[in-house]
Amino acid sequence: MARHLITSAIPYINGIKHLGNLVGSQLPADLFARYQRGRGNEVLFLCSTDEHGTPAELAAAKTGEPVAEYCARMHKVQADLAQGFRLSFDHFGRSSSPQNHKLTQHLASKLYDAGLIEEVTEKQVYSNADGRFLPDRYIEGTCPNCGYDKARGDQCENCTKQLDPTDLIDPRSAISGSTDLEVRETKHLFLRQSQMRDTLNKWIDEKTDWPILTTSIAKKWLNDGDGLQDRGITRDLDWGIPVKRGDKDWPGMEGKVFYVWFDAPIEYIACAAEWAEAHSLDGAAWERWWRTEKGADDVRYTQFMGKDNVPFHTLSFPATLMGSGEDWKLVDYIKSFNYLNYDGGQFSTSQGRGVFMDQALDILPADYWRWWLLSHAPESSDAEFTWENFQQSVNKDLADVLGNFVSRVTKFCRAKFGEAVPEGGEMRARERALIDDIGDRVRAYEGHMEAMEVRKAAAALRAIWVEGNEYLQEAAPWATYKEDPEQAAAQIRLALNLIRLYAVLSAPFIPDAAARMLDAMQTRDDSWPDDVSQALAHLEPGHAFTVPDVLFTKITDDQREDWATRFSGTRD
Repeated sequence: MARHLITSAIPYINGIKHLGNLVGSQLPADLFARYQRGRGNEVLFLCSTDEHGTPAELAAAKTGEPVAEYCARMHKVQADLAQGFRLSFDHFGRSSSPQNHKLTQHLASKLYDAGLIEEVTEKQVYSNADGRFLPDRYIEGTCPNCGYDKARGDQCENCTKQLDPTDLIDPRSAISGSTDLEVRETKHLFLRQSQMRDTLNKWIDEKTDWPILTTSIAKKWLNDGDGLQDRGITRDLDWGIPVKRGDKDWPGMEGKVFYVWFDAPIEYIACAAEWAEAHSLDGAAWERWWRTEKGADDVRYTQFMGKDNVPFHTLSFPATLMGSGEDWKLVDYIKSFNYLNYDGGQFSTSQGRGVFMDQALDILPADYWRWWLLSHAPESSDAEFTWENFQQSVNKDLADVLGNFVSRVTKFCRAKFGEAVPEGGEMRARERALIDDIGDRVRAYEGHMEAMEVRKAAAALRAIWVEGNEYLQEAAPWATYKEDPEQAAAQIRLALNLIRLYAVLSAPFIPDAAARMLDAMQTRDDSWPDDVSQALAHLEPGHAFTVPDVLFTKITDDQREDWATRFSGTRD
């Protein structure tokens, strides 16, 4: 039994995520976790909400809630939506947890002891009206590049130009709107990751199996221009993990917190500690996943994320763990994704453009979305969601190919043989050829799943569904029945076993439909088909089944047009 540690990039707490966010990390991570569990392997699948930093404070200010209460409420919202999409986390934690406070402060202390943290004096904008330093995102003004009047101090959302707060025209506080701003000196801690450039370069060079997208982004940050730069790891904020050296105060850092991009990846580890506590387990239970000297040497650690998160996971987080001098488990494989665009443009949280997770579940069950998103995952390039493509994929793949097969087989059997697997007949050349073909296709499907080739895996699974439909058309048991009822029984017996096989293979993609297929076949045996021939004889003559309700309902043109209008640019 292999051991798989799987994490997906942790989503910001500030609001409900859109489908592009979902397919960029959590959903493919869930696909891989479900597949590995299906193969009988031990899996720990972790995710959390990312609760610190400017976005959390600004979002709480807009709702008028204390930031801690806002984060607690939104964590439940995101956890409920994750459950709605059947994301099978072993634990869905919080970066504000006591475990993450303790571990972040511990690792900062170790990095300081190793000479990898430096105190730097820099200039920062101070708001007299608010009585505080303002992080870049707390400053708004007019972009000097395009004239957009709501540009932030770090970037203009309109033209995407990177900015410094002092670049803005007519800058103002995003908290109070005050223009009474001045530049003052303040001290911050920097992670001296430039000192680890050679170590990181060597480590990444060893990752020859990583996607080109992942390594190219990491190499660019490492080597372009002046190479990897040191990075600030503290901020002047009220909400966050207080800056300490372990459990001791850090002189000169009073009132400061660690920067969200320092503590957020550390939450992957802390989340495992949260998981252990939630299940009344001791520290050894999570350390065997994360400490190489305590059992994590035989763990395969895979991370899933969008391409914008790659620099922090390939460089800053590994630098933190390596630099600590402790025996932490480093990532073995990073699966990164490009962007999913929406109907000729981009998803936009601020403009409400596109489909958000709560809205998606309001109009269709999770499996419809899971299938489309995974089968169109933005792996080698950006992908685009269109309502026409979504309708076509659901209607053809799910309704016509899979759903139609299940319906035709079960209804025909009930009409001619009753609600039990019929006996009689034998496997002939056509049936043996089908079994061989399915066997080859299952092995191909496994290969794509192991390699995390998401779109190829979806195509391989669909091809297995198609095989059953083509067999049904060629064998035509309804015609065979008129001449040779026993042979028709053999054909239908094989087809019923195909339904169970489809349920097992499809569970990582469409878990609810897979469970309904197993229920219809009245079996809980979801063991992986290592021997396809045996798997296709699993349901023996006399085994009872039921005819399920329609697995997938087709999307009508009227529905498609209505949804395209509803999600074109505003959010209630």
